[in-house]
Amino acid sequence: MQTNQPIRLKILLLEDDETLSEIIQEFLEEQGYEVICVFDGFEAVDTIYDTDFDLYLLDIKVPFQNGFDVLTQLREDGRESPAIFISSLSSIDDLSKAFDAGCDDFLRKPFELKELGIRINSLTKRKFYHKSDDKIKITKDIYFHLQQNRLYHHDKEIPLARKESKILKMLLAHPGEVISNEQFFASAWDYDDDTGEESLRTHIKNLRKLLGKETIINIRGQGYYLAQS
Repeated sequence: MQTNQPIRLKILLLEDDETLSEIIQEFLEEQGYEVICVFDGFEAVDTIYDTDFDLYLLDIKVPFQNGFDVLTQLREDGRESPAIFISSLSSIDDLSKAFDAGCDDFLRKPFELKELGIRINSLTKRKFYHKSDDKIKITKDIYFHLQQNRLYHHDKEIPLARKESKILKMLLAHPGEVISNEQFFASAWDYDDDTGEESLRTHIKNLRKLLGKETIINIRGQGYYLAQS
């Protein structure tokens, strides 16, 4: 059964300052993310082993097991979700240690919540590009090549507009999950583009012509999802 719920990427937030944790959680949930808060390193590792997350947001100076050690352990165990360190540490040595541990970004405290949102949005989009299999099958005869940004029927390329390529990538990254119009606009539209719903519908209509009418499903008032084959 397909879900009718909007997509909610799941973030683990490790922050031992409860006030700051609550502020970040509230902000990110308003942006459409699901946020699970933990307050020490041991709790973070236990929670991650019980639940899959799309991104880790980690303070460094936390009780029991610091953020460096948490992420190092996760990477050694094959956990590849993007990670952002948020910390008051600011030396070059600390920055080097953070990236050696396997982080994808580092945000120094204090920071603007809007900047945090921009960095998270960038990383969660980028995660899809790290798949080891470049070819994503859509239907029996149609597949999308991630690195080439091209759609193929068998081995013949199907011309695809730039925005339609981005829309399709987002749908492919979350098969069966509803993506809201706002999420499409944030991912596939440039800053000064018209983000009207009619524009999105036109691109979806074009994709349906190429992939099949029943491939992309609309949930009225919520968004679109890619039907799983």
